[in-house]
Amino acid sequence: MAALLADRTRASMLTALLDGRPLSAGELARTAGVSAATASSHLAKLLDGDLVTVVRQGRHRYYRLKGAEVAAVIEAISRISPDVEVRSLRQSRQARALQEARTCYDHLAGRAGSALFEAMLSRDLLEAVDTSYDDPANSAYEVTDKGERQLESIGVDVGAVRRARRRFAGHCLDWTERRPHLNGALGAALTARMIEDGWFERGSTRRALFVTEKGRGRLADVFGCVLG
Repeated sequence: MAALLADRTRASMLTALLDGRPLSAGELARTAGVSAATASSHLAKLLDGDLVTVVRQGRHRYYRLKGAEVAAVIEAISRISPDVEVRSLRQSRQARALQEARTCYDHLAGRAGSALFEAMLSRDLLEAVDTSYDDPANSAYEVTDKGERQLESIGVDVGAVRRARRRFAGHCLDWTERRPHLNGALGAALTARMIEDGWFERGSTRRALFVTEKGRGRLADVFGCVLG
């Protein structure tokens, strides 16, 4: 696993796939700055290592991370890695956008994600079952009755989320904020609903999200989360 992740080209591809959306081999080749043949060789290694999977649509093949566990590993490495040196105004803007709000595989991260998670806990919408901050993999949260009503009011079916074949709710230690944000099936369902309802829009930088004026109002009204 360490050898697979250590290569710069494969690391670039895996980081691009943290967006949660499947990408073609050509898109991943452009992201990593390599030829199509080189990209195919690296993708074959990632497939053999069970880090990515293939989604077929007609004659086309798209790649995505194997699951949330792979995303968690990449995020964990990001937390202990040195910051990328910013060399241009464009890089600076991209870095700020990712810090404000982004997807962490399929759930909300960045300043917005951490603030939302903190608000849900302080408003008793979520309660901790296990707050093992030293081991986020073992963290677990439950939705309170009040929280279920709030989530149902915006179209998140908590019962259906609970039946998903993955951990219901835990936290990631956010690599830019160094504070936790909500993950698991609940984090994914909530993020998908907020994007669908126009609270957040996807930015031009991969993984970046922008909170809309509607989103700012709804976050404050529903969850008591006020974003600066």
